[in-house]
Amino acid sequence: MIRFLGYIWRFIERLVKAIQVIFFLVVVGFIVIVVSGRSGAVLTVPDSAALILAPAGIFVDQQEGEPLDMALLSMQGVSQEQTVVRDVVESLRRAAEDERIEAVVLLPGYLEGGGLSKQQVVGAALNEFKASGKPVIAMADSYGQTQYYLAAYADEIYMHDFGFVLIEGFGYFRTYFADAIDKLNVDVNVFRVGEYKSFVEPYTRNSMSLEDRQASRRWVEGLWDAYRIDISEARGLSIAELDAYINDVVGVLQAADGDAARAAIDAGLVDGLKNHHEFRAYMIDMVGRDPDVPDSYSHIDYYSYLLATDFEEGNVNTADRNVAVIVASGNIVDGEAAPGTIGSLTLSQLIRDAANDDSIAAVVLQVDSPGGSMFGSEVVLDQLQALQARGKPLVASMSSLAASGGYYISMSADEIWASETTISGSIGVGAVFPTFQRSLEALGINIDGFGMSPFAGQLSPVRELGDDARQLMEVSVKSAYDLFIGKVAEARQLDLAKVDELARGRVWIGTDALELGLVDQLGTLDDAIESAAALAGLPEDSWGIVYVEKELSIGEQLLLQYARLLQKMFSYSDPGSASGLLRIFGSLPAELELLKEWNDPRGIFYHCMCELR
Repeated sequence: MIRFLGYIWRFIERLVKAIQVIFFLVVVGFIVIVVSGRSGAVLTVPDSAALILAPAGIFVDQQEGEPLDMALLSMQGVSQEQTVVRDVVESLRRAAEDERIEAVVLLPGYLEGGGLSKQQVVGAALNEFKASGKPVIAMADSYGQTQYYLAAYADEIYMHDFGFVLIEGFGYFRTYFADAIDKLNVDVNVFRVGEYKSFVEPYTRNSMSLEDRQASRRWVEGLWDAYRIDISEARGLSIAELDAYINDVVGVLQAADGDAARAAIDAGLVDGLKNHHEFRAYMIDMVGRDPDVPDSYSHIDYYSYLLATDFEEGNVNTADRNVAVIVASGNIVDGEAAPGTIGSLTLSQLIRDAANDDSIAAVVLQVDSPGGSMFGSEVVLDQLQALQARGKPLVASMSSLAASGGYYISMSADEIWASETTISGSIGVGAVFPTFQRSLEALGINIDGFGMSPFAGQLSPVRELGDDARQLMEVSVKSAYDLFIGKVAEARQLDLAKVDELARGRVWIGTDALELGLVDQLGTLDDAIESAAALAGLPEDSWGIVYVEKELSIGEQLLLQYARLLQKMFSYSDPGSASGLLRIFGSLPAELELLKEWNDPRGIFYHCMCELR
C-alpha cells in the first residue's frame, strides 16, 4: 500500500511540474514580447550609465538548484535569492574599463550574508573599480551588519533620514533538541571521535559543550576582528571609534536625541542623508537621465550588463591552454546532486572531464563546503588523485568554508590556498543513528520477531540499537577517524601525532590553519589560479580560465538566465530604494534541515556545523 501511494504521489508531482513548465513557457514568451518591444532593451548598455550592484540573499560561489526549479521558484517568489560572487567581480572588472559606465551604485539592502571571505572578495573588487577613478556610491534605507560591511567600501555612503546603522557583532548560536527528542521517545545514538566534533551535539544536549564553546570562540573572534579591521580601514576610522559605536549603540542614540541617522553621521559611518527622490536626482546629475523613466538615472544592473558584454572584444577566451576552475559548493552527498550540493558522482564526472581535456593544463578546485558523507568525500578524493596522476597540477582554493569533508577533498592538492577568514579544519568523524522503538510503544505499536544470526535486526530504526551494532558503529567511526588523520598526515607531510593533536574535530580560521600547516598560502581564488598556471609551466599572458560545469542544454541555459533576470527584476523596485530591513524566511533549524541530505551508505559523516548565524 505504501509503495502504491508512493507511485501516486510521484505521478502527481510530475503532473504538477509539467503544468508549471507549460505555464512558465507562456510567461517567458510574454516577457520576451514585452522586452523586445521596448526601446531600452535589457541587454543594451546605455552610452552613459551607472552599474547597479544590488546583491540579494546570500553570496555563493555556485548558484544552487536545477535551472527549471530555480526558474519556477523565482516566478513564485519563494526561492532563496543568491548572488554569485564570480558574476559580481567580473561585472566590476569589465565596468572599470568600460567608458559607458560612469559609476557603481551599490544597493546592499537585500543582502543577507554568505560568508565574510566572499564579502571580502567583493570588497576587493570594489576597490579595483575605484582605482579606475570612477566612484562607488552606496545607498540604503538602513544598514544591518552584513549590508554595512559592503557599503563601507564605497566612496560615498548615503542613507534615508529615517534610517539606522545597526552592527550587532558576530555570534555563534545553535539549536539543541535533547529535551524535545526525549519527549518524542526517540533514542539518538551518537558516535564520534574528537571532543570538538560538535555537529552531533544538538541531538544529545540542551546546551553548548565547554569544548565547543572554547574552540569556537577562537575562530569567531578571528572573524570579528577581521570585520572590524576591514571597516575601520575602509572608512578611515580607528578600531576604538568603531567599537565605541557598536558596543554602546544605545548611548550613542541617546546622545543624538534618538536620531539614529544623525548618530550614524556623527560616528563617521554615513556621509549623508537622502530620501529616494533626492538620491535619484543626485545620480541624474552624475550619470544622466534614464530615457524611459524621466525621474530616474541611466543605469543597468550587473547581471544584465554581463549578458550584454559577454561577446564584446576582450571578454571571450580564445586561449589554447587553460586553467580550469571546478566549484565544489555545498554539503557532500553520495551520488548525483544539483548545483549547490556536492554530489560525489556529479563532481567526479567534472573532474574526469577536466582530466581528459587536453586544453586544460591545471585545475583549481574552489571549495565552499562544511563536508558531509564520508563515502562521497572518498569518491571525490579518489578522482582528484587520478587527475593528479595524469600529470595535471591541482590547487585547492578554500572559500568561506572548507571544513571536515570540505578539507578532506582539498588535502591532497599540490597547493592549498585559503583566505584569512576561511573556516577550515574540523578533522573528525561523527555518526547519528536514531531509533524509534519507544515512540512506537507510546502509540501502542510493538515489534517482535527473530533473525537467523545474532546481528539480524540490530540496525533496525524501529528496534533498540543492539550491542553488536553499537560496537560496529564505534569501530567504524574510530577507523574512519584514523583514516582521515592518516591521509592528512601523508598529504600534508605532518607527523601523525601532530595531526591528531590539531584534529579531533577542532575548527581553525585561515590564519591559524596556515600556521599549523593545514594550508600552504593565504590568498584569493585569483592567486590560486595564477599559482596553478605557474605549476603547469604556462607562460605569462598565454593562457585562459575556464569553468568546468555541468553541461546545460540550450533550453536549460535560457531557463537559468530568465530565473536570474527575474530575481534581479523583483529584487528592487527602483534603484536607490532597496529596503534595509531583511526579509524573514521561515525554515527549520539548519541542524534539522541537514538530516534530509544525510545519505552516506555507512551512516558516517565528515561534517562541520560551523557557520555564523
